[in-house]
Amino acid sequence: MALPLLRIPSTSSIPPTRHHSFPSNNRRKTTTPMAELQTPLVRLSGNGYQSPSVDVPTHKVTIHDRQRGIVHEFVVPEDQYILHTAESQNITLPFACRHGCCTSCAVRIKNGQIRQPEALGISAELKEKGYALLCVGFPSSDVEVETQDEDEVYWLQFGRYFARGPVERDDYALELAMGDE
Repeated sequence: MALPLLRIPSTSSIPPTRHHSFPSNNRRKTTTPMAELQTPLVRLSGNGYQSPSVDVPTHKVTIHDRQRGIVHEFVVPEDQYILHTAESQNITLPFACRHGCCTSCAVRIKNGQIRQPEALGISAELKEKGYALLCVGFPSSDVEVETQDEDEVYWLQFGRYFARGPVERDDYALELAMGDE
């Protein structure tokens, strides 16, 4: 179960969040100030607060959001989920279950490594092909990923079980079924 994150107030003044957009090949690139990225996060446990470790390595995460045409770059501690850290930086990414069971936050790793021991929604075969889930993924190095279409990943995951291919919508059969009621 994912634990909520809380930001520790800092004694130094940290500037308010400012996201900058830079046009590049019809894509926007968002970045967050380094001072804000280095604000320590605390994981809330059942016993109370755990102090943040200054010894936890951080990694640069670059996400190419294909659906929105945006590139996000931010820093993630090795012991934090990528999706949660993105959200703490006001970065919106696709997600649904937050538990590693669906394929809404699926990405394809272009460079680097993501550790994802709780990713039940991605088979070992797809993990070997470079797929990962951001909601339960921890960066193990600087990493560059690209968002995927949820239906596409679902088909890769389960398509072999459907002998005749994907199910097509049949409006005529739907009309007939609705008329029987």
